[in-house]
Amino acid sequence: MAEIHPMATVSPLAKLGEGVKVGPYAFIDDNVEIGDNTVIHPHATVFPYVKMGRNCSVFPGAVVGAIPQDLKFEGEVTYVEIGDNVTIRECATINRGTAASGKRVTRIGDDTLVMSYVHVAHDCNVGKHCILVSYVGLAGETEVDDWAILGGSTVVHQFSHIGTHAMIGGGSRVNKDIPPYSLCGREPICFAGVNIVGLRRRGFDSEVIRNIKDIYDTLYYQGLNISDACAKVEAGFPQSPERDKILEFIRGSKRGIVRANDLHEKSFIE
Repeated sequence: MAEIHPMATVSPLAKLGEGVKVGPYAFIDDNVEIGDNTVIHPHATVFPYVKMGRNCSVFPGAVVGAIPQDLKFEGEVTYVEIGDNVTIRECATINRGTAASGKRVTRIGDDTLVMSYVHVAHDCNVGKHCILVSYVGLAGETEVDDWAILGGSTVVHQFSHIGTHAMIGGGSRVNKDIPPYSLCGREPICFAGVNIVGLRRRGFDSEVIRNIKDIYDTLYYQGLNISDACAKVEAGFPQSPERDKILEFIRGSKRGIVRANDLHEKSFIE
């Protein structure tokens, strides 16, 4: 059964799994579901219509499930869904979805770390194994794919899309889509290369990483427009999950991808 501190406030309409711990002065509202062995630390707040998975931690001052900061919100029932093994650190805020978006739900995937003072706005979809470093701000309906890392104080424009295994340098202002496997930063933000270190850490071998790099050299540094560059990649590189992921992302981009770094220097993979 759950372990609830006597100074905590927990609605009788909340469903708490086995081994859940709720610290003093924590607040859990109606229509909340919390999975086994999750810890709600002192002074954390979980508002209605939140479903949280197993083995999560919500640290002091964090607020999960507050209504969206969107003038189109009219009090409708919308949701926050948190996966398993998610850590939400101090004073982070994760808002519910909206009906106007057509999504009605804000999601955080399994094994994701949301550091202190991060804001995840309405209808965002953050994938699995992501890291949102302190003071990151995601505007509404942002998509963050699996394994992405956003450096501290990065701010992301609404409707943006950040690709899988991408890494964004701290303090960036994201107003274009960030393609998969890329390393982006500087001011204004631009493509700065392939996330080589991150890919190596996650088990990508050198041949795959070199292939990703060659694809991006074709896309960014051969003077082609984006449709011609994609066609050249599709014709000139053998089918692979990485090639297909890059092409699918770019062709599906609604905001357009970040531009190339004007100071590009060739790098080599040892």
